[in-house]
Amino acid sequence: MTKKVVALLGLCMMLSLLVQAQSKEEKKVAAAVEKLKQAMISGERKDLEAVTSNSLSYGHSSGKLEDKAAFVQAIVSGQSDFISIDLANQTVQVTGKTAIVRHQLSGQTNDSDKPGTVKLGVLLVWAKEGGDWRLLARQAYKL
Repeated sequence: MTKKVVALLGLCMMLSLLVQAQSKEEKKVAAAVEKLKQAMISGERKDLEAVTSNSLSYGHSSGKLEDKAAFVQAIVSGQSDFISIDLANQTVQVTGKTAIVRHQLSGQTNDSDKPGTVKLGVLLVWAKEGGDWRLLARQAYKL
């Protein structure tokens, strides 16, 4: 009986460690999402390039698709200009070296000097590359 209790406690401790490890990765992914948000607002090329994968597939709510170079250039040039971004109802799910993030995005834009607002649902796919979380894919849809 004592051996069973000790084994059960050991199993519980191992599961607890696994949950904590995943929580740490979830926090790292959430921090990467925040870096992406700040880079999209600032329009800094180096920050945008640092947080995105070279294999990026960036889908807009209009159906337009961009690779990394086109996405970065659109933000840097002001063609796609975020003045503010607010994220709500965010969930993060990490499985190995892949993470799925869902949230609602609302913000103020000034695309090509034309003020506007957006309210979107967003799915982000993140990949762990060289120890860092980088945006691999994004798809937005209108709410």
